[in-house]
Amino acid sequence: MTVVQASKPTLPPCDHTAPTYRGADRETVLGDRQRFAHPALFALYAEPLMIVHGHMQYLWDHTGKRYLDGIAGIVTVSCGHGHPKIVERVKRQLDEVQHTTTIYLHPNLSEAAKKLASKMPEGLDVTYFCNSGSEANELAVAMARLYTGNEDILAVRNGYHGGTATAMGLTSHSTWKFGMPQGGRIHHVSCPDPYRSKFSGTPEEIAEQSVNELKELIQFTTPGKVAGFLAEPIQGVGGATHGAPNYLRMAYDVVREHCGLCIADEVQTGFGRTGDHYWGFENFGVVPDMVVMAKGIGNGFPIGAVTTRREIAEALTGRIHFNTFGGNPLCMAAASAVLDVIDEDGLQENSRVVGGRLKAGLQQLQTRHRQVGDVRGMGLMLGFELVKDRVTKEPAPAETAQLLESCREMGLLIGKGGYFGNVVRFKPPMCLTEEDAEFALAVIDESLSQIEAD
Repeated sequence: MTVVQASKPTLPPCDHTAPTYRGADRETVLGDRQRFAHPALFALYAEPLMIVHGHMQYLWDHTGKRYLDGIAGIVTVSCGHGHPKIVERVKRQLDEVQHTTTIYLHPNLSEAAKKLASKMPEGLDVTYFCNSGSEANELAVAMARLYTGNEDILAVRNGYHGGTATAMGLTSHSTWKFGMPQGGRIHHVSCPDPYRSKFSGTPEEIAEQSVNELKELIQFTTPGKVAGFLAEPIQGVGGATHGAPNYLRMAYDVVREHCGLCIADEVQTGFGRTGDHYWGFENFGVVPDMVVMAKGIGNGFPIGAVTTRREIAEALTGRIHFNTFGGNPLCMAAASAVLDVIDEDGLQENSRVVGGRLKAGLQQLQTRHRQVGDVRGMGLMLGFELVKDRVTKEPAPAETAQLLESCREMGLLIGKGGYFGNVVRFKPPMCLTEEDAEFALAVIDESLSQIEAD
């Protein structure tokens, strides 16, 4: 993709007009939030941004300024803000009944579960719905322990799996972990990311050494049997990192040799976002025993789910298990509509084409801007790491924060991740156009130039 340098990049035209905002002013909203909302809530920008309207890949603030949404509500808005087909389906359901629980039958749950099964490898055809990725990961770990009779769980360093007790234990970022009990008997293995691995060699050799360490951990830290291994095919909060194609294949083999189940956390990588495949794990030639999902399946509605084989699911039937809002008719209507829209709008193919051109453009920027140490990712799940020095790879978190502020001023909203907060995350709604991608590249180019000049 050719990057056209422009001092003032301009957003592509949009045929949607946002209504004039007539709600509470920003200062009142901010003051009430600081006074009454929990202090653990944080805002991304130095001056918190107030978003009041959205349409497809765009957002508007309270002043009417339009932005290209490059982070999709933290990789949640898969099909686009206010997608008309999804909105219509949910409105129709709202007119009928807003809430039932799974103690009653409702066609929306069965329909969504059947559609999910059609997207999975053969045998993965039983789904339990919940409300978030954290809940889904908790549930997957519980089923793995019950099914195998083992307790030890392996997760990958640099990964993020949620904020509930067990999910926090699975997470391997100290910045996201409180000093409290966190799930018990969870062990973290080295991340196979070739850019920051403690091992050396080719990406494939780094993957092999990482798996050897995993095997040794099982041998010397566990009873020799494990309940499961949980990994994101491409790490999200960790900064779009992933190992060579041989990593997951080898890791899955070792885990299964030691009686464990393999769990793919597809909360961010699923539903066609990586372009070439519908699920992230398919990019690496593996079939997991359980697939955890959330975010993109709801396009903004709170939905999580675990899909697995029936014999694994049966392990949860030994006691009563219930989720009040899991399978809610409104959320199930949204999920079913999302699965339809991804196919009808060709969003997986769009992720492949536009994401591929966007990645090529970022790689071109890497050749011109010394701060860009690494560009990585697949489809529309991309990241690039900012460093102070390419040789030492010293992280550049301050420059990353400066880049985000500069991009916001020019109308582009993006995210950051990585343990050091120095990985720029670009994971927009999958309806992103080539014109949007050109705009994003021009904004990032200009922002990097400004940082270099400072």
